[in-house]
Amino acid sequence: MTDDSDIDAIAAEYALGTLDPGERATVAARRRREPALDAAIVAWETRLGLLADLIPPVEPPAGVLARIEERIERLDRRPGMIAATAGDVMSLERRVGRWRRLAVAASLVAASLVGVIYVLETQRPAVPRTFVAVMQKDDASPSFLVTVDIETRLLTVRAVAAAAQPDKSYQLWMAHASFEGVRSLGLVSEQDLAPRPVLAAFDRSVIESATFAVSLEPAGGSPTNKPTGPVLFHAKLIQATN
Repeated sequence: MTDDSDIDAIAAEYALGTLDPGERATVAARRRREPALDAAIVAWETRLGLLADLIPPVEPPAGVLARIEERIERLDRRPGMIAATAGDVMSLERRVGRWRRLAVAASLVAASLVGVIYVLETQRPAVPRTFVAVMQKDDASPSFLVTVDIETRLLTVRAVAAAAQPDKSYQLWMAHASFEGVRSLGLVSEQDLAPRPVLAAFDRSVIESATFAVSLEPAGGSPTNKPTGPVLFHAKLIQATN
């Protein structure tokens, strides 16, 4: 009776195509009358098929089989080996052949798994790192909320509790020690919540340590590209997600 480990080994060899033509024909005949062997072959074909779908074929390192055979020959030449009968030799040769094929199969599977892990890691979606700045009138009333995706450098600004002012516009600014003055990041309205690519030219370190501010300007924004009205709020970014 063939135990489960033998069935799994035979199924692996069959699925990998490492059996010689005579052995393959024998296993093909056996699987038609042995449900357990057929199920094991199907399972191995499914596993290997999934690997093949993910990565291109990978050849085992050159010389693997030759090194395995050389090691086996060295073991055979060890002093003190007991003489075997002809039947024992034939049985051993069959086992050695199977060991050789399984060694090659193991190398293929290991190489495939390394490839799968690499593909999965490289295809893993990046988790956005989000920073926020809360500009508050008081502890209970946030007036403006600035959100920045540091990877894409997209900025979103939202008026939360800031009331609209007749004939006036709120304008967002950024200040940093690396440049002189302030940089306008556009007007702030309750309707416009689209991400803005206004930080594309700045390094991450500058964005993360900059100060953001909102001033009250004439309708349409500052005519001088600098704050002309009162600067009502300012805040720095804090990291909200890793």
